[in-house]
Amino acid sequence: MKVKKGDKVKVIAGKDKGKSGVVLRALPKENAVVVEGVALYKRSLKGRTGEVGRIVERPRAIDASNVALVSSSGKIKSALDAK
Repeated sequence: MKVKKGDKVKVIAGKDKGKSGVVLRALPKENAVVVEGVALYKRSLKGRTGEVGRIVERPRAIDASNVALVSSSGKIKSALDAK
């Protein structure tokens, strides 16, 4: 897997195609990454003693093949650029 935590990536496939963000977590065993602001889902949290319950949005892991590295100039890096 060529993507690491902290890399800037752009989604190239799926419902969030075209969005970009920073990799929050890399999961090499599952070949997946968690990208900031991409593949969000809503989770209800129950209120504890003295607190109120709330709904939070969390990013979900997406397959690493659905993202591409982005250079500092904003262009997608291809496999040929790595040489």
